[in-house]
Amino acid sequence: MGWLLLCMHLLIFHFPSFSSSFNFLCHDDESSALLQFKSSFTIYTNPYSAYDEPSHLKTATWKNGSDCCSWNGVTCDTISGHVIGLNLGRERIKGTLHPNSTIFHLTHLQKLNLSYIYFSDSPFHFKFGGFPSLRHLDLSYCYFKGEVPIQISHLSKLESLHLSFNDDLVWKETTLKRLVQNATNLRELVLDQTNMSLIRPNSIYLTFNQSSSLVTLNLQQTGLSGKLKKSLLCLPNIQELDMSYNNNLKGQLPELSCSTSLKILDLYECQFKGPIPVSFSNLTHLTSLIISKNNLNGSIPSSLLTLPHLTHLSLYDNDLSGQIPNVFPQSNRFQELHLRNNKIGGEIPSSLSNLQQLTSLDLSVNKIGGEIPSSLLTLPQLTVLHLSSNSFSGQIPDVFGRMTELQLLNLAHNNLQGQIPSSLFNLTQLVELDFYNNKLEGPLPNKITGFQNLTYLILGYNLLNGTIPLWCLSLPSLITVDLSNNRLTWHVDDAFSSNSLEVLYLNNNMLQGEIPKSIFSLASLRDLQLHSNNLSGLFNIQIFSKLQNLVSLSLSQNSQLSLNFESNVSDSFNQLFSLELSSVNLIKFHKLQGNFTNLNILDLSNNKLNGMPKCLIETGHLQFLNLSQNLFTSIDQLIEMAVNNEYLLDIDLSFNSLNGDIPLAVCNINSHLEFLNLGHNNLSGIIPQCFSNFQSLRFLDLQMNKFHGTLPSNFSKIIYILNLNGNLLEGLLPKSLSHCKYLNILNLGSNRLEDKFPDWLQTMQDLEVLNM
Repeated sequence: MGWLLLCMHLLIFHFPSFSSSFNFLCHDDESSALLQFKSSFTIYTNPYSAYDEPSHLKTATWKNGSDCCSWNGVTCDTISGHVIGLNLGRERIKGTLHPNSTIFHLTHLQKLNLSYIYFSDSPFHFKFGGFPSLRHLDLSYCYFKGEVPIQISHLSKLESLHLSFNDDLVWKETTLKRLVQNATNLRELVLDQTNMSLIRPNSIYLTFNQSSSLVTLNLQQTGLSGKLKKSLLCLPNIQELDMSYNNNLKGQLPELSCSTSLKILDLYECQFKGPIPVSFSNLTHLTSLIISKNNLNGSIPSSLLTLPHLTHLSLYDNDLSGQIPNVFPQSNRFQELHLRNNKIGGEIPSSLSNLQQLTSLDLSVNKIGGEIPSSLLTLPQLTVLHLSSNSFSGQIPDVFGRMTELQLLNLAHNNLQGQIPSSLFNLTQLVELDFYNNKLEGPLPNKITGFQNLTYLILGYNLLNGTIPLWCLSLPSLITVDLSNNRLTWHVDDAFSSNSLEVLYLNNNMLQGEIPKSIFSLASLRDLQLHSNNLSGLFNIQIFSKLQNLVSLSLSQNSQLSLNFESNVSDSFNQLFSLELSSVNLIKFHKLQGNFTNLNILDLSNNKLNGMPKCLIETGHLQFLNLSQNLFTSIDQLIEMAVNNEYLLDIDLSFNSLNGDIPLAVCNINSHLEFLNLGHNNLSGIIPQCFSNFQSLRFLDLQMNKFHGTLPSNFSKIIYILNLNGNLLEGLLPKSLSHCKYLNILNLGSNRLEDKFPDWLQTMQDLEVLNM
């Protein structure tokens, strides 16, 4: 050991050239170039994050007079001291990159990463080709524009090039061809979301066919067109090929006569059609195959499911038919299987029980029928089982005892019947349970031993009955509970106690009596839907102010309920977005004061209201307003309040006692108005000509009033329903109606119109109802 120390001493103190190799002092010209590059850009920060302070940036260590080789993001050669690496990825600097930028003075660079720097739509400068030693270049998410310069092909030592997500960066055939020819060591080429639409289909394949080094080739959403040639799949060293989101690719998948090292193949959302070639079984190294959202047809080749390393197979949203091949016993390596949105017929084979390693199975959105095999529910490693939107029938097998790892179970939108299996309620890892829209019946168990991690409980639109058990609203991790559209009741005295519950849908059940007081202690509750039940009692809506995070509240269609507001609710409802109180015998209302500034949806229909508090109407953010079936008489007040909401899209004031002329202030309502219903009132005067200004209007109902005069000369060209029945209108039909190509219902009956039957009505192809 002593001899070693002596040797090091002699080397350091008697051989200065050796000691200088440990000195990382960088060259003055390169230090100056880096500092000038830093000063040419602006730093942007996120004031809400301490980690976005300028002191946390790499360039914060760049100080004049210090050794640039010690700066964060800078790497120097240990012998020459030249800067050979610069990593400023995600540095949160922005600005314009000029041709005279000092970064181009760093001619010894071997690695350059400027990803996620916003270069303000700068052109991709030809000087990027002036780094003769460059091996790794990453300019992803830099927002360069214009053509990729031919000088990029001078980077003959490149091993990886990442230019992804520069949408306005355009490739030419000659540039790409020379790059691939000259960069003989290029292993990674990631060009996602750049523009390759100028490259002819055959050229792209001829270009890459010359590469023997490519391991990763990503061309996602690049505007490629033409047919996929097998040459890309047969590159000698290719392991990952991503051509997804190229909607102009077409034709059939190629037959393969090669064996490759391809592990990942992603052809998601292209336009491939025809069958899956049997020769895809030659891709024996595949671990992930994605051909979803295409136009593939025919059956699934059995050989595809015997690939020895395949763990992820996604074929959903095609036109595949036939049955699922019964070869799963040999496919024990599957982890994920997606066959959604096809037309696969028949039943799932019972031999699925041999898939002991399967962790995720998704067969949703198909036409698979029959009963769910018991063997499918005994796979011990399964964490995700997604069978929604099929035609499964019969009962759910009560065999969940072995599925101890199951986290997501989705059987929604089927025809399943019978009771929910008791063994399901013992699962301890389940996070999401969705049986929405089936025909499940019977009561829920009063006590359970599982569901400690359950976050989403969705059992709506079934035939469940009995009392809602206490655990449904008391489990510690619950966020969403949907028990809507069943036949459930509750105990008013139950003490619901979930501190995490945010969404509670109990609408369309058989709930009776008053609302349990414990619901108002659910501190995180944001969305409460109790409409269409048999709730009763007289109480003040002020009690809902205890739910300080409440965003949506619906108590509509509870005819035995009587509500009133206190005169002042202060800021209690300042988070409220939607308030639906239709048919609840609303009283003591018009003197209301408070803060409803975020209110977007207001439905107070079918009550006995004759006055409106301004704090509800003049929120400034209302989009949907329904005051129909009340006792309002003054149209002026309501229109004035509507004008103060610049985002209004939907107004329903029908079935009131409104009288007088429509005030001219109606012309100041949001010009993007889509729905206006003033029908069944006592309004008179002429229909304002400014209704033609509502160019987004799809529904206009003024029926059963006393309007006279002629029709407005113009209506919205996208109007769908126009109902002026039961007025005193006269004159001719305006020919401008012929431009309303989407008109579906035109009702002008019971007026005093005089005209010939218009020939242009024959051109209204969408017109289904005509009353003249």
